[in-house]
Amino acid sequence: MTAPRVVVFDYGFGNVRSAVRALERVGADVELTSDRDAAMSAEGLLVPGVGAFSAVMAGLRAARGDQIIERRLAGGRPVLGICVGLQVLFDAGIEGGESTEGLAQWPGVVDRLQAPVVPHMGWSPVQTPEGTRLFAGVEDQRFYFVHSYAARSFTLTGEVVAESLRPPMVTWSEHGGRFVAAVENGPLSATQFHPEKSGDAGATLLENWCAAL
Repeated sequence: MTAPRVVVFDYGFGNVRSAVRALERVGADVELTSDRDAAMSAEGLLVPGVGAFSAVMAGLRAARGDQIIERRLAGGRPVLGICVGLQVLFDAGIEGGESTEGLAQWPGVVDRLQAPVVPHMGWSPVQTPEGTRLFAGVEDQRFYFVHSYAARSFTLTGEVVAESLRPPMVTWSEHGGRFVAAVENGPLSATQFHPEKSGDAGATLLENWCAAL
């Protein structure tokens, strides 16, 4: 079987080297680049994100990542967001009282975790939905989180009327309350945790994603 070709989008934000090594570990043919043509033509696009929501959005727009993500999804081409790469897929992020517009793939707002200790840093279990493909084989495992902000609700739901119109599957975790740990939504998937830092469980998740490309 030919190794899937995956671009890790290099726009200045994220643990790009760790992501490249993790994907190579599970057999992907990986390129680290911000080149538009490469990002559009790859079988999979991984969008990392570390730092402030507003800065990540500015970096994405400067590299035309917002357009690339939109066009890939319009063509049914897989995209995987990690950490703030998940957060920017929502309508907006609120930090320090300021709201920044996100990519609006999903309704909702990302704001500060309501917990005695922030950031949430370390290994936590997740609650996966029935039928998950991303977490197949690691539904009961812990994953590594480092974040102070999260989407604490997810309102896009509905009945399954066709496979192509299946509503998103949401995985949850908890830190001072429930928050979105991952979403599987057709060609668009994302995790709040870092699979590239989550040992064998994270490797299995990335392998599952690559296998579906």
